Amino acid sequence: MKITIEEQHSGEEEIIIRCNQVDDDIVRILSFVKAQKNAVVGYDKDNLYRLQATDIYYFEAVDNKVFIYCKKDIFESKQKLYEIEKELLARDFFRVTKSIIVNLTKIKYVSPAFNGRFEATLLNGEKIIISRQYVPEFKKRLVGEL
Repeated sequence: MKITIEEQHSGEEEIIIRCNQVDDDIVRILSFVKAQKNAVVGYDKDNLYRLQATDIYYFEAVDNKVFIYCKKDIFESKQKLYEIEKELLARDFFRVTKSIIVNLTKIKYVSPAFNGRFEATLLNGEKIIISRQYVPEFKKRLVGEL
């Protein structure tokens, strides 16, 4: 197997695999690369963690800091909320308020709240409010997920 790496200083990174046939090794390589793309970096005091997007329940911006909420743990992100939203746009994440992006797959159920808002109960029991300005698009995304 020949491996070639070309450094470029602008443009999008690209991986090209040339093979005679797609075998188990190629499939493992593809799985590994896709898994790395889904990783999010979180900080907890002095430690750095690679978090899988599938383990994240939601992101919340509080006092110019962004926090990552998992089932039981909370981490801090160095990224801004709009940067995270841009990265996770095509995945199962959706902005539900100006300060919260939720993982749609972690929603257990949704119920109406006051003033046209919704309340989402997550699989870990936490509840978050969905602002009324995001409700119409949220309904579309949620129905699309089913």
